[in-house]
Amino acid sequence: MRSTRHHRLYLALSFFMLLSACKQPSDAAYHLMLRQLYSHSVDTISTAQVQQQLNQGIALLLLDTRSEAEYRVSHLPGARYVGYTDFDLSDLKDVPPNTPLVVYCAVGYRSEKIGERLQKAGYTKVRNLHGGLFEWINQGLPVHDAQGQTTKVHAYTRVWGIWLRKGEKVYD
Repeated sequence: MRSTRHHRLYLALSFFMLLSACKQPSDAAYHLMLRQLYSHSVDTISTAQVQQQLNQGIALLLLDTRSEAEYRVSHLPGARYVGYTDFDLSDLKDVPPNTPLVVYCAVGYRSEKIGERLQKAGYTKVRNLHGGLFEWINQGLPVHDAQGQTTKVHAYTRVWGIWLRKGEKVYD
């Protein structure tokens, strides 16, 4: 199983490395890359579905699974930082297991892995934001930092940043 995940990741990385010479890959290419990158172990939710549920007053808990540096640059409004390499289930001890959770990262790979851990821990309503923060920004939706709304987005790396078409890209 591990070799299948590594193979999938290798294919996805190879695919977008080929596209990295392009200045602006298409939405179709982005979604094809995501289909190869995800293991599909956690159900996804679209940016439109998140917006609709939030507008209907559904209390979604948005969990940012990126690094703290990425989170500080910008994050979804109201999102809670949980991290990836420093993720600790005990940080969610105040969250009932039937709470609707939406995990996200830059494109959805890291958040899917955290979503798997949440499901194994008994959380029953875990969804992975399809396309991650990049899709959110590309759809023209707002992000915030400590001061409020911002246009800055941590683009992870210059290679991954090719998928981010809107916002002001920030790199470490």
